[in-house]
Amino acid sequence: MITVIGTGTGTPLCADSLRALAEATLVVGGRRHLKEAAAEAGLPERISRVALGPLAPALDVIARHHADEASRVVVLASGDPGLFGIVRALAGRFGPEALDVRPAAPSVAVAFARVGLPWDDAVVVSAHGRDLRTAVNVCRAHPKVAVLTGPGAGPAELGAALADTGLARTLVVASALGDPDGERVEHVSPADAAVRAWPEPLSVVLCLDDARARAHAPVPRTLAGRGPGPARWALGEEEFAHRDSMITKFEVRALALARLGPRTGDLVWDVGAGSGSVAVECARFGAAAVAVEKSSDGVGRVRANALAHGVDVQTVHGSAPAALDRLPDPDAVFVGGGGRELPAIVTACARRTRRTVVVSVAALDRVGAVREALSSAGFATGGVLLHSSRLAPLPGEVTRLAGTNPVFLLWGDRPAADPHPEQGATQ
Repeated sequence: MITVIGTGTGTPLCADSLRALAEATLVVGGRRHLKEAAAEAGLPERISRVALGPLAPALDVIARHHADEASRVVVLASGDPGLFGIVRALAGRFGPEALDVRPAAPSVAVAFARVGLPWDDAVVVSAHGRDLRTAVNVCRAHPKVAVLTGPGAGPAELGAALADTGLARTLVVASALGDPDGERVEHVSPADAAVRAWPEPLSVVLCLDDARARAHAPVPRTLAGRGPGPARWALGEEEFAHRDSMITKFEVRALALARLGPRTGDLVWDVGAGSGSVAVECARFGAAAVAVEKSSDGVGRVRANALAHGVDVQTVHGSAPAALDRLPDPDAVFVGGGGRELPAIVTACARRTRRTVVVSVAALDRVGAVREALSSAGFATGGVLLHSSRLAPLPGEVTRLAGTNPVFLLWGDRPAADPHPEQGATQ
């Protein structure tokens, strides 16, 4: 049996855990955990110790001891070792039946407790040993996020990525949770976090939109984490503020959303956003969204539509492709405008996107140039001509078909063997 004990968030070790440590032949954990265990349990010198660094060598040592029926292995981990913790690796190597897991309070729960907020509606994302961009995108899109940090992915890096988005966010940096002498919980802006040197050990960073994070839910929740996706999508044009019907029609938007595949952790650009209907719908699916719009009144409409639908959309006032230069690389891009610059815009988007570019084109003359731009970037291309007729009432309680203007929807998908662009901006 391998005993996995959560520690380090202020939960004292129970008598059974202290007994397991006293009877152990091998104790594995971070240097801080080993030091705390020695102070609390008085580990005898006969007990072998392994300080966690790279996980694979430690698992090999555990395997050798586990094979000896006389051995007693104890693994120490932070908080709840089943939450983005070592339980996954141990269960994968030795099987769940070989584990006796004794969790402490998760650092996420303790951090939210320190600021007096519930966390059943929080999104929890790990940046420990992972690409920080996913955590950044989740923080862009959601009002209440807990980020488990790691080397090179702490509050400074997170703050630097969020500082220029224009989104209202506060970072709550929780350090050494549970340590009566060293615990600190600090509220800082992303810009302030970016220029600070943060001491170890960091436990967790909360990223909050203060107004929405503290809002009282009108009804009890039944699902933890991010709620279910939108009940419907491809919303009618009447549900957005727009100018002279200059908006991506809902039939076109439905297929565009299907090709974009927005999801939590993604970043989507809406280039030539107009009303921002595509950006808003992507945000409703949980993706981070950036709307690029050249007109100032268009930027205002995008912001109003995002506010009306209760989502965050970063707005960029400028003309593509130049306005794209300072943005982080997207997972998917929708291009809804462009004029003569359209091929150059599509080329710039294809160079930067990690997955997909979708382009809405009204003019037949530009279809070939867009397809060429996507093909030249090495994308697998496709497209359709959408020409729908809507039911419309006539006098006398009869119905006619009212045709909408035909629109070409073109797309390009990056080959699976080449999931990332070779060059482009970073977070």
